[in-house]
Amino acid sequence: MYSQLRILNNKEILVQEKSTPYLTFKRYNDLPYIKHCFTTKFGGVSKGIFSSLNLSFSRGDDIDCVKKNYELLCESAGFTLKNIVMSDQVHKTDVLTIDDNVLDTLDNNDFSKRKLNCIDGMITNIPGVMLLTYYADCVPLYFVDTKNKAIGLSHSGWKGTVGLMGKRTVEAMKKAYDTDPKDLICAIGPSICIDCYEVSEDVIDVLNTNFVKEGIISKDSYSTDDFYYKKDNGKYQLDLWTANRAVLENAGVDSSNIITSSICTCHHKDLLFSHRATAGKRGNLAAAIELTSS
Repeated sequence: MYSQLRILNNKEILVQEKSTPYLTFKRYNDLPYIKHCFTTKFGGVSKGIFSSLNLSFSRGDDIDCVKKNYELLCESAGFTLKNIVMSDQVHKTDVLTIDDNVLDTLDNNDFSKRKLNCIDGMITNIPGVMLLTYYADCVPLYFVDTKNKAIGLSHSGWKGTVGLMGKRTVEAMKKAYDTDPKDLICAIGPSICIDCYEVSEDVIDVLNTNFVKEGIISKDSYSTDDFYYKKDNGKYQLDLWTANRAVLENAGVDSSNIITSSICTCHHKDLLFSHRATAGKRGNLAAAIELTSS
């Protein structure tokens, strides 16, 4: 297992070789007040197409197996499972502040029910709250406010990316915690790369419209060639990594504080769940982050 996963180690990512292994960003490992991870397919108890660390409750896996997978992950990574908050993603750009009022509405008896409806992004400054979002090719965006000790986690598929999910999360942190984007360290997690991500022209049209409007595509910054290229079949290959980096820079995050994992879920379909590589026959990976102290 570990020998297979070690191929994912690079200048930004480190495989944590625990009983249930997971990936971490090396730069985040130096921040003593957070725990974080991105999961792999290994170290769980699920079977078949969900083998073995599936973390989705909604794809047809045995619920008891999924619950056990969460317990195994949290034991390995040291997360506070009882205070987990999970997103119920709908490919929009709504970001919810997880405060005491929200926590009071969540189930305290069954952690599997601690899901937020129609939310793709979450932020909090409460220690001990584990934020978790789901993936199988879409882009995980992590946020750490190093001054005010606040965190964020957002799901950004193509709709979230062209809808400026990264910027919406930064704006939410500004409003809730007076976050200065210059104090943020952001990370773009494992997700599908440009070589594997074919999209149709309607996706490109929305990207062009929004990115020009926001000034992301301009003579002084990025050009369309930075984000995609057109193929002979009329389709396009889209670079979600560069697009999300550009959105974060546009939101005021310093380029040197934006980390990219450079790991493609589709290329590594034997190690990570990929929707495209399996035609949807798969489980879900998860990104997680928790503030351990304020």
